[in-house]
Amino acid sequence: MTAGGASRARLARSRIRGLYAITPEKADTGELLAKVRLALAGGTRLVQYRSKLADRSLRFAQARQLLALCRSASATLIVNDDIECALEVGADGAHIGREDGEPFAARSRLGPGMLLGVSCYERLELALAAEAAGADYVAFGSVFASPTKPGAVRAGLALFSQARTRVQVPIVAIGGITAENAASVVAAGADALAVLSAVFEAADIEAAAAAFSTFFSPKRP
Repeated sequence: MTAGGASRARLARSRIRGLYAITPEKADTGELLAKVRLALAGGTRLVQYRSKLADRSLRFAQARQLLALCRSASATLIVNDDIECALEVGADGAHIGREDGEPFAARSRLGPGMLLGVSCYERLELALAAEAAGADYVAFGSVFASPTKPGAVRAGLALFSQARTRVQVPIVAIGGITAENAASVVAAGADALAVLSAVFEAADIEAAAAAFSTFFSPKRP
């Protein structure tokens, strides 16, 4: 591993852990920031900005303001599906899926100083390939039925246990994760829980975020 790769690996292990809060789709930037502020108050230190509907101007503006908010809370901001936006605003990294290009190309564009996450769905071989291409973490899911992506393929808990012995980078679980089933996912080997609905649609966002954060304190061996 190169010096740059080793440095990124240390960064990923320190940052890709715990509640990974995925932002809801909000055209109202003030409302979006207010919700994320509550999640940060609840203990999340890892936020993914995800927007499928905003135009370029709004997307970049929201990402910049979220980055400032995350910086004030010593939190990490990852931009979903938009490397250009991540680079432009100076985010901490980007996350890509199967329709966003090859991990090696994404790694090259981001350079050594930014984190790269890759969706690997239910396939261990994709995770191994992503790691080899320079991904800093891999994500499996949907673990459970998800209201955000009801038709998503399912990644069972056994996959996390298997990946834990084969993959060296942090592993993120996504899809249908709630405070009731989170413990089983962490026990299976997930380093972080990517959650949208169970945090941002909760009556008390701060309390919901805090509930997820407790699964990672004290630190698992």
